[in-house]
Amino acid sequence: MLINKLDLILVQIVKQEWPRKWDSFIPDIVSSSKTNESLCENNLQILKLLSEEVFDFSSGQMTQVKINELKNSFNKDFALIYELCWFSLANARSPSLLHSTLETLLRFLNWIPTGYIFDSKLIETLCTKFFPTAIFRNITLECLTEIGSIAANTGTVESTGSTLVKLFEMVMTALHQMIPPSTDIPKAYASASTADAQFIRHLALFLCGYFKANRRLIETSDHGTLNIYAHELLCKISYVEDEEIFKITLEYWLSLAIELYHEVPAALAQVQPSAMSHSRAGAYVPILSHVRRCLISKMAKPEEVLITENDNGEVIREIIKDTEVTALYKVMRDAMVYLTHLDSHDMHEIMLSALSIQCTSPQWDRQTLNSLCWAIGSISGAVDEESEKRFLVTVIRDLLGMCEETRGKDNKAVIASNIMYVVGQYPRFLRAHWKFLKTVINKLFEFMHEHHPGVQDMACDTFMKIVRKCRRKFIPTNAGENVPLIDEILNSISTIISDLQPQQVQTFYQACSYVVACQPDPTAKETLINKLMAAPNSTWITLMNQARQSVQFLHQPDTMKFLANILQTNTAVAKSLGHAFLLQLAKIYLDMLNIYKFYSEAVCTAVSTGGQYAARTTEVRAMRIVKQEVLKLIEAFIELSQDPQFVYANFVPPLLDAMLPDYQSSVPDARDPQVLSLMVVVINTLKGLLTGNIPGIFVHVFPPTLDMIKANLTDFPDHRIHFFSLVRAINNYCFDAFFTLSPEQFKMIMDSIIWAMKHTERQAAETGLQILNELLVNISNHPEISDAFYTGYFRTIVQDIFVVLTDTFHKAGFKLQATILQNLFIAVESGKIKAPLWTPPEATTPDMNNRSWLRAFITNLLSTAFPNLNPNELRLYVNGLLDINKDLPAFKNQLRDFLVSLKEFNSTDNTDLYLEEKETTQAAAVAQDKSRRAAVPGLVPPSEQPEDMGDL
Repeated sequence: MLINKLDLILVQIVKQEWPRKWDSFIPDIVSSSKTNESLCENNLQILKLLSEEVFDFSSGQMTQVKINELKNSFNKDFALIYELCWFSLANARSPSLLHSTLETLLRFLNWIPTGYIFDSKLIETLCTKFFPTAIFRNITLECLTEIGSIAANTGTVESTGSTLVKLFEMVMTALHQMIPPSTDIPKAYASASTADAQFIRHLALFLCGYFKANRRLIETSDHGTLNIYAHELLCKISYVEDEEIFKITLEYWLSLAIELYHEVPAALAQVQPSAMSHSRAGAYVPILSHVRRCLISKMAKPEEVLITENDNGEVIREIIKDTEVTALYKVMRDAMVYLTHLDSHDMHEIMLSALSIQCTSPQWDRQTLNSLCWAIGSISGAVDEESEKRFLVTVIRDLLGMCEETRGKDNKAVIASNIMYVVGQYPRFLRAHWKFLKTVINKLFEFMHEHHPGVQDMACDTFMKIVRKCRRKFIPTNAGENVPLIDEILNSISTIISDLQPQQVQTFYQACSYVVACQPDPTAKETLINKLMAAPNSTWITLMNQARQSVQFLHQPDTMKFLANILQTNTAVAKSLGHAFLLQLAKIYLDMLNIYKFYSEAVCTAVSTGGQYAARTTEVRAMRIVKQEVLKLIEAFIELSQDPQFVYANFVPPLLDAMLPDYQSSVPDARDPQVLSLMVVVINTLKGLLTGNIPGIFVHVFPPTLDMIKANLTDFPDHRIHFFSLVRAINNYCFDAFFTLSPEQFKMIMDSIIWAMKHTERQAAETGLQILNELLVNISNHPEISDAFYTGYFRTIVQDIFVVLTDTFHKAGFKLQATILQNLFIAVESGKIKAPLWTPPEATTPDMNNRSWLRAFITNLLSTAFPNLNPNELRLYVNGLLDINKDLPAFKNQLRDFLVSLKEFNSTDNTDLYLEEKETTQAAAVAQDKSRRAAVPGLVPPSEQPEDMGDL
């Protein structure tokens, strides 16, 4: 342990001193290694650590100049290191030294020049001397995996390719002895030792890495048999009950299917399956069939499925989503789609045969049926409509028959969940076959009366999913029907939802509202809205009438519960109807505001007499829930409204009258953050129409909210986020309102922005930086006020930006911090700021100007905060930051180098400093992937396709 710590310390010293002050480090450590084996083993460990520090972990830990310097030094002296490794492999007798040498070599293989690999006897030595030996087998296979993953076009194509083929032949020959062809690998793995289990994992990595990089080298007639044997071996490994190994093989099968798909046109493969056998893909036909069976048997659970089986064999509702399983399902789904394109007939045959066995066997297996149905749902859209129809008719018929014949609530729940998942994945089929659509909808309504945990939830979710994709089929009167399906549903709505819980009822109402929203006839739409909302409105009127007779009725728990449920149902409908909800809102709007005022007064009275603990009582919490639901409903409507002038004239004045005085007068514990959220939506939607109301909003909202959040950085987190969002909305859409504020009020705005960006909570800090950046842009567009603004706030802004930039807690905000600083510096350096920024005592020379003051100010600011900085290096950093010719990326690199040079940043994870580049790369990859997926039928799942796809 002590030696390991000393090694780490030495590596840190070398990073600072080598090569400038210790140019002979590599020769010294190599020469000393040949004196004895123990020292050699430790020196190899040091070289391995140094390689990792320079080539793997250097980003964000050292300046770019230092990184390049160390990499160049490593490359310059690597011949000595390689000679040491080779000397050790050839002459060492200690197993631990040989193992350390192989470990060190493994760290070098991903960056050293390929000549050291392919122009030496390294590969032969690894394959013949170390791979057959049990104690070195795993580490050697790791080294061979790195080598085998080097593409053959690296270096001289012919020699590199032939060497890689020889490597593969030697490994497979050895494997034939280690793993006889008759070996049941999944069974052997289940009882294997830790080392043997690791060997199977490393073997999967080797095969997948080699195939991805160099499969074409062994697809020739000379090596075709070996290629197929290796793929068969990988198929067996895919069945191993180990999720990580399966993920490794799955990634390769997906890449293989993608490559073959682009070589064999999908349309040709479906119409003429023989096209596969006459192409390069023909050799893989039996392999791909095995892969299909494997993936079907191991299909992961989609996130839409809410019913699962626990360890005791009980069928329950899933409480917590397993994100890893969902991610695995998405990858498996992609692979299944490509495999279907390559041979849809084989895919359908395998699935229908497996389903037939499940339906006819009295001892059918739940997990097998689940995996099969999840696989069936995963290939939606991957074949033409006619093929999909033939396949799906059989599937749905068999599942419905199985559900009717099966006994036992748990069994029926499993089959019901599979039926709902499958039908929800095939909206194209349902749109094209009205009778099947109606049969499925009626079956869902049956499931809504089933009390088994999860069934009702899934029935409502599936109904919502189908409605969003097929909603236009509910509007017309279809063949053989007397009325449209939506009318039939609304006429029976009370019966359909009679066994549902409030949240499920709201999902059902929201789904029906999607149908109503697409009714093109305004009169018919109004009729449907009235019919849909008849029951909630009837209950609402009853509650209002009883409240008018006695206000004490509103204090009853059941009353508050009913009110909250009705408001939540209205909110669900508003989100689907959009602006058309105006008809319904007008009927209850004034009553809602009166209810809001009543409960506001009741809450204030309770808290004023009972203290802060009264805010946590059951009655007060129930009142506040009703208030919050009122605000959420109004927010949902305004956000989707399409007539800003009408909304502003008719809905905003009574809303502000009811909401703002209540917020101002309430005690902190009784103030609802939903008020701030609603104000953000109102301003973002109505924009400049609210400019005249901003002073009033400021008076009622800003002082009381700032009093709540300024004491620390943690209390009232929801209020903080919404408050800063409100400041941002005002700045973006009502900027002119700032001109009407007094200097004291505007200072309060600026203080809140600075306060926001100093938060350690990431969202609050990012919002603060966004506001400041947008505010500075607005200020620059108003030259008549810019000088006055910069005179008052330039110094403070620069100082506080440097505070958050250098405190190691706000690295995620680096992008905006750098952007703001550069814009401020450019404003000075380019002469845009005319007014003097310095104070009289700072005028050290008669020709003082803003540019010279800024250099002196920043130099003094940083030297005071970091007294250990070298003055010359600091001067270079400051001059670099103020170089007006630098673009933003170069400015950021200058800032990063400065931060990495600080000892506060030296020992921390600085990856967030490169967050922007990472996000840009990820965004480009996502865009590329989206484009790729859109070009392959079936890759985009129904849930991600346009709402009205083919639905017109």
